[in-house]
Amino acid sequence: MHLFHGSLVALVSPFKDGKLDLAALEKMVEWHIAKGTNAIVPAGTTGECPTLTHEEHIQVVKTVVEVAKHRIPVMAGAGSNNPVEAIYLSQAAEKAGADGLLHVAGYYNRPNQDGLYAHFKKLHDETNLPIFVYNIPGRAVVNILPETLAKMAELPRIAGIKDATGNLERPWLERQLIKRDDFTWLSGEDSTAVAYDVSGGVGVISVTANIAPQLVSEVQALCAKQEFVKARELQDKLMRLHKLMFKEPSPGPVKYAASLLGLCQEDVRLPVLPISEGLRQEIKNEMQKLGLI
Repeated sequence: MHLFHGSLVALVSPFKDGKLDLAALEKMVEWHIAKGTNAIVPAGTTGECPTLTHEEHIQVVKTVVEVAKHRIPVMAGAGSNNPVEAIYLSQAAEKAGADGLLHVAGYYNRPNQDGLYAHFKKLHDETNLPIFVYNIPGRAVVNILPETLAKMAELPRIAGIKDATGNLERPWLERQLIKRDDFTWLSGEDSTAVAYDVSGGVGVISVTANIAPQLVSEVQALCAKQEFVKARELQDKLMRLHKLMFKEPSPGPVKYAASLLGLCQEDVRLPVLPISEGLRQEIKNEMQKLGLI
């Protein structure tokens, strides 16, 4: 079985009075382990990595690793469009004891495919942990093509992909080019995660898992057993919640939802704003419908 599989939570970074709330972070890690989350991904997009200082970023990863105590693996967000920064965050994550790294590339400076490959090769050659390539054209503007990913996969520690393209032909095309049994395909989008698993995926890096970890984990467990009809039925129940998490800029919606569970405060950092009153009511109603609150 792949080390990273099933339900991987794209963990929020809790704040209180403008600072990291480490007590809430510790509480969330324990809660996720108890609720069946298969792995934790701290300091990524949902963890508001663009507005964390380097010190805060490293503290988030360190705290998650220390609390998890190898009970479930940790894939640390370490991405940057600056390879020097990405290497720095990667080395800090390794020192903290993380099990893998998640790396996005290309936003703003918009490299071509050769530049993307060169970026990831540099990260591969100057760090030691398994690297997961994060392909999210909607945020990064650039798109890592299947042929480029296949070239990256020739590097032994390029371990897998987090695919947030929403393009469900991608895993089919990539699997024709990448023949490694140990390469890991992970969905980066809750709403298409079941379909992605049908296409060869083994899990999802999930926003919704922040507030519905048992349900997301159950969907993925059903997929792993190839019980896709049952997985589809449960996914049907979750679809509205999945979509509400992105009705306004993330992680505003999921942080509000987490606050309803008493996990953390809903505080977000600018330029993300607190969500509207209308969306608050929609989220609350949907969580009640699902029995989450």
